[in-house]
Formats: sequence, C-alpha cells, structure tokens
Amino acid sequence: MRLTADEARARFAAARVARLATTGNDARPHLVPVTFAVDGDTIFSAVDQKPKSTTALRRLRNVTENPSVSLLADHYEDDWDTLWWVRADGTAAILAGDAQQRPLALLATRYPQYLQAPPPGPVLAVTVTHWSGWAAAR
Repeated sequence: MRLTADEARARFAAARVARLATTGNDARPHLVPVTFAVDGDTIFSAVDQKPKSTTALRRLRNVTENPSVSLLADHYEDDWDTLWWVRADGTAAILAGDAQQRPLALLATRYPQYLQAPPPGPVLAVTVTHWSGWAAAR
C-alpha cells in the first residue's frame, strides 16, 4: 500500500542507512550508501572519516553540477509482509563552516561513532520536495 508523506518521512527517519542517488553533467547515475539525520523536510548527510579513495567525491561534484537528488531507505526480510521502501526526492546543497554545526550535532545524536570521530564535512543538506513510499502492511 502507498504511504502518506508523513508515514514515509517517519519510516525514513527511523532507518539507519539510505542510498543517495546523484547525477552530474555526464547524466550517469551515481549511488552511494549514506548515514543521515532528518529534520522536518531536510535530510543531512556528512562526508565522514571512513577511508575513501579521494576527498574529491563524485557525489559532491554531481550535486554542484545537478542539485536534484533522490534518497532511498528500505526494509527487507524474508517475511515479505514486512517489506517497505521510502524515497525522498529533493534539492541538495553543500554546507561548510558554521552551517555544518547543527547538522553535525544531529548526526552525532543518531550515530555515536560521530561523537568520537566527528565528520570533517562537508555536509549535504537535501530539501525534500516529495516523499513517496510503499509498505506491504501498515
């Protein structure tokens, strides 16, 4: 069954990980798992200290070239009566400096690892323009 925007937002906010989809000028999709925090209709995700091949991340370049993004959170079990997915479509912006402080605090509240190793950033802020989702049952 389709989820209302409020139901979709609540399920998304409770998920532990989501997938961020971006595209740049090359129109090639790029999909990465992200940790996140939800604040109303804004989703924050930070570039953290986990090892990466480069600091010039494609997701950041893509957002600069094309700020339209989607995030997907889902739940899977072999009991298909518990399946659900939620997609948040919106516009992303890259935050730096003081604008990162509140989002980083929200992230640290959700992920204790960030208390010990705060993400250096930058932070992506996605203003959600459309919540959609589906669940096998409410």
